[in-house]
Amino acid sequence: MLAKVTGANQLTFLEESGPLLGGIEYFDVTKENGRIVLTPVHVSPVDSVREKLANLGITEADVADAIAWARRGDGD
Repeated sequence: MLAKVTGANQLTFLEESGPLLGGIEYFDVTKENGRIVLTPVHVSPVDSVREKLANLGITEADVADAIAWARRGDGD
């Protein structure tokens, strides 16, 4: 199967590749022994939220504290 890298660094598969890809939208891309390896990845909204929190340095404990504070409802 052929694929092409476009000028925008996008990888384009031929239409005939559709059944082989099975509707997969996202791939983890690695380089192994001179080969480019595409591994299917399921990305959910929760994953992106966790990634954003990690990038901001917000921990699970921080989230738990914020929830506890909000549930108290006393504004302190």
